[in-house]
Amino acid sequence: MADEITLEVARYRPEVDSSPVMQSYQVPLREHWAVLDGLTYIKDQLDGTLSFRWSCRMGICGSCGMTVNGEPVLSCATFLTDYAPGPVRVEPLHNFPVIRDLVIDIEDFMAKLPTVKPWIVRDVQSPVEQGEYLQTPEELEEYQQYSMCINCMLCYSACPVYALEPEFIGPAAIALAQRYNLDSRDEGAAERLEVLSSPEGIWACTFVGECSAACPKGVDPAGAIQRYKLTAATQTVKNLLMPRSKR
Repeated sequence: MADEITLEVARYRPEVDSSPVMQSYQVPLREHWAVLDGLTYIKDQLDGTLSFRWSCRMGICGSCGMTVNGEPVLSCATFLTDYAPGPVRVEPLHNFPVIRDLVIDIEDFMAKLPTVKPWIVRDVQSPVEQGEYLQTPEELEEYQQYSMCINCMLCYSACPVYALEPEFIGPAAIALAQRYNLDSRDEGAAERLEVLSSPEGIWACTFVGECSAACPKGVDPAGAIQRYKLTAATQTVKNLLMPRSKR
């Protein structure tokens, strides 16, 4: 195995660049080094001006999402040896404005997320002294898969609908809404229905499935969207046949 590998890194410095340019760096090719380790080596040893996000280095925080050789991945969980002999092309996640180098602007997602109320909604809260809202293992299993989302934005980067229709609420937000809709403690499904069943919600999805393929946690946002399409369609029929029934 070679001692080094070339990283071709997208650089964008808004004060000097009109568009991103690629810059090549030679980094050590070590057996257990992830792409993030290569970028850290560049930052510490070769070019301190390189900008990128990272935090936990353990595939938990979701902050180090990048495009590596054309695929959206977590750079802390993507290893350089898998791309030997190189070069490895590292770019920011697609479909987002670039702030600087590999750092993207996720304000659009952050603005959309609260609209689906990704928290437990209850009409009446029981006093704390009455104890917890207990669940059976079966009730937990119903929504647990969708609770694994780490907001890494890989699904948005992979989504062809979001690329063409920026108004689309997007896979992660819808999957998180479904996580709470399926929670036995939640009573907010009716409040989420209008947003999720809007033209910018589930019906914008064409079920390409790239979001689920890119998800590093197996959340399957495409599956969550298709499942909710059935729920929304059923509720629409109920509302037509029984106008007083809104839940």
